Amino acid sequence: MKGEKDKGLMDFSYLEMAAECLKLMAHPVRIRIVELLSKYRYTVGEIAEVCGIPHNQACEHLRLLKNHGLLKNRREGRSVYYSITSKQIMSLLECIRKNCPSA
Repeated sequence: MKGEKDKGLMDFSYLEMAAECLKLMAHPVRIRIVELLSKYRYTVGEIAEVCGIPHNQACEHLRLLKNHGLLKNRREGRSVYYSITSKQIMSLLECIRKNCPSA
């Protein structure tokens, strides 16, 4: 049903990418990690401690976020620091803050 009614709609391939991003972020620990990294850079150990999860779980969450291009890491001596690379993910975090009821 093409025509006047569907003008201005997003391309379906874009919607597929958006859905993948939303699926990736549909985990409270990943949202917390992005929230932490929106303020400063952290190591895996620091993230695990703040999130109250084991080191290996923090590594897995960070790996997923990094593989989807949302984070980057940088080695400094023996430490590896993570930071956000995606400005879009910051917009998603802001949307969550504005639109989800707080406890």
